[in-house]
Amino acid sequence: MKLEDKAIFPTKGSRFAARHDMNALTDGMVLAKGETVVETGNAIGLQEGTYGRLAARSSMASKIRIAVGGGGIDVGYTGEVKVILGHHGETNCLFKATDRIAQCIIQRIAEVHCMEVGDLGIT
Repeated sequence: MKLEDKAIFPTKGSRFAARHDMNALTDGMVLAKGETVVETGNAIGLQEGTYGRLAARSSMASKIRIAVGGGGIDVGYTGEVKVILGHHGETNCLFKATDRIAQCIIQRIAEVHCMEVGDLGIT
């Protein structure tokens, strides 16, 4: 759901793409060795048994050393999707509204439960 008129709905780069591109809502900057939270202006609703995982775009990660932090979207969360960008480079990184800043991967999850045990054996 678009929360802002100027938001760009998440889209795949091609019909073969596994990920949906997420776009910045406004212009901004990530300081060198710093991080910032970027609004997308979108909220997503996920099917039960799935979650959304935010990941870095390959070009941003390899060329300008931008990483995506946090990144898990549970079925119960229906608020705005925001992206935490961390910058490992030496110079500030500017981005514009509409720039593709991250990718969202929708994955199926196995329903498992943790239990405490006394011994796990030797690996």
